[in-house]
Amino acid sequence: DGMNVLFIVVDDLRPVLGCYGDKLVKSPNIDQLASQSIVFSNAYAQQAVCAPSRVSFLTGRRPDTTRLYDFYSYWRVHAGNYSTMPQYFKENGYVTLSVGKVFHPGVSSNYSDDYPYSWSIPPFHPSTEKYENDKTCRGKDGKLYANLVCPVDVTEMPSGTLPDIQSTEEAIRLLNVMKTNKEKFFLAVGYHKPHIPLRYPQEFLKLYPLENITLAPDPWVPEKLPSVAYNPWTDIRQRDDVKALNVSFPYGPLPDDFQRQIRQSYYAAVSYLDVQVGLLLNALDDAGLSNSTTVVFTADHGWSLGEHGEWAKYSNFDVATRVPLMFYVPGMTTSSRSQGERIFPYLDPFSHVLGLVPQGQSKKVVELVSLFSTLAELAGLQVPPACPETSFHVALCTEGESIVRYFNASEEKVEEERDGCADTYRCFNEESVAFSQYPRPADTPQWNSDKPKLKDIRIMGYSMRTVDYRYTVWVRFYPNNFSANFEDIHAGELYMVETDPNQDYNIYNNISHGVLFKKILG
Repeated sequence: DGMNVLFIVVDDLRPVLGCYGDKLVKSPNIDQLASQSIVFSNAYAQQAVCAPSRVSFLTGRRPDTTRLYDFYSYWRVHAGNYSTMPQYFKENGYVTLSVGKVFHPGVSSNYSDDYPYSWSIPPFHPSTEKYENDKTCRGKDGKLYANLVCPVDVTEMPSGTLPDIQSTEEAIRLLNVMKTNKEKFFLAVGYHKPHIPLRYPQEFLKLYPLENITLAPDPWVPEKLPSVAYNPWTDIRQRDDVKALNVSFPYGPLPDDFQRQIRQSYYAAVSYLDVQVGLLLNALDDAGLSNSTTVVFTADHGWSLGEHGEWAKYSNFDVATRVPLMFYVPGMTTSSRSQGERIFPYLDPFSHVLGLVPQGQSKKVVELVSLFSTLAELAGLQVPPACPETSFHVALCTEGESIVRYFNASEEKVEEERDGCADTYRCFNEESVAFSQYPRPADTPQWNSDKPKLKDIRIMGYSMRTVDYRYTVWVRFYPNNFSANFEDIHAGELYMVETDPNQDYNIYNNISHGVLFKKILG
């Protein structure tokens, strides 16, 4: 009988994790999962904002096919009646369960998290989620504020808890119900942190003394960054503590000491998340399900921490588009264990610093849009067919190829990709590449540049990431018929990974890139 799936998706988590080589973070539980998993070090979201990214990977279609670039439409009405990954599992005899933020709530999932199509029972949302943006952060003056940086005493919070703690408890309860009923399940758990506000139990600050926190390696706006590419981090400017700094729009910068505090709190929120993941995986062990459950861990997109003078997501840079992605598959990424042997004992980040290495690591460039077909293949279900060129009328197909073929591929193959290749199209298909995109309302940063509504989109930045470079073209876009004019290029970016890993030196104007342009037209 098929494999269960535990699908963990984190909001706004860039790969600041020990298993991704981050030296500062304390993430022992996620690192322990990585040590039993295949870890993809080059995984990218298709758009660096919550709703479009989630609808994309849950349907297996790119934003140009879901037609969701903002938060304000439901794909089944607005684009096509596409089956989702959980719906496909449900139709194949799984009990499908949603806890926390899996679909983005609101109109983009029909105010129901796409229930009843995607889920067997109504999705669970923590009751304290509604206080997320309230004034719950105690300032130095003892008053309460709606801050960005918000370490809290959990006992003083409404109901004495926080949303992610409630989600963990509910997910554990459901695991035990599934065990008792012996039902095959697809359980999706969506964690809120480290999404802003950076609200987490204050004891996690102890893990990160401020004197150990540095600024981003490149905290300035790059000289050759086209203004259309810049995101002005409007959302954090609306928080009380940032508002009080009176930072100029759009380029800032934030004062150095406050930059350090944001970075410190982001790391603290990641360690708080790590504890939740640790408790959840420990419960999977307790229920005796670790031998029969595939675990996927990923995020909807990354988050800038001051790189390029930017904060938040809303861009095509690696810091905004790159995500952690790992798969634990019993008997495939690890040898089978004897019944009852613990695979995921809970590790306390205050005492455990492990430095475990991933079971396997792939440098292949992969996309979140591949999750649907990959999980179908891992579960032994028929892999949905590849979508035709236009697929608005096709209910079940996917625009992301399964990446299971990379799970035990040796790394030597990367070299072969660099060799010449007679048939350019075939060559392009073999070179692994990730596409992302981001809409803008104008050529210069506006108040709505981070999150333009569909009707206000004038430019779309199409971006292509390979092992060697990131190439982006910002082209004219017409929201009335969802078309882009690639003849009308407003700006371009090209960064070479080897010599410019932080993407600070745009060489788009230094070289001819006809070959790259052909590739991005696909």
